[in-house]
Amino acid sequence: MSHFSGGKAFGLLKAQQREKLEEINKEFMEDQKYRDEEDLPDKLDSLKNKYAEFDLNDQGEIDMMGLKRMMEKLGVPKTHLEMKKMISEVTGGCSDTINYRDFVKMMLGKRSAVLKLVMMFEDKANGTSCKPGGPPPKRDITSLP
Repeated sequence: MSHFSGGKAFGLLKAQQREKLEEINKEFMEDQKYRDEEDLPDKLDSLKNKYAEFDLNDQGEIDMMGLKRMMEKLGVPKTHLEMKKMISEVTGGCSDTINYRDFVKMMLGKRSAVLKLVMMFEDKANGTSCKPGGPPPKRDITSLP
């Protein structure tokens, strides 16, 4: 499935979207609220890539269609109603699209939203491909050189 007509424009849009996500990541890095978050830069980086995997709309947000495609891609197709619920869970019901800030807050937050669970599950499922031998052991004081 290649976009012959708008391939270049499409690539440009993706690049611009990623840049915007980078900027938002910087905000999170400077946010006092997340200062104790372990491995924040890594987490934000992987969230950015995850978010960019969705089919984003022109505003760079996840709409119902984008969510639907992603859920199908992950093998967990959802009904229209379920997706509506998933979106309002993330946005607090004030929007029918999920923007990146909402997405990051959901993924870093304490509440367990359905979308978050799906994304975490997908992480576990794909965890084997990128990290040989499971997660790196947590460093503690005693293991420091």
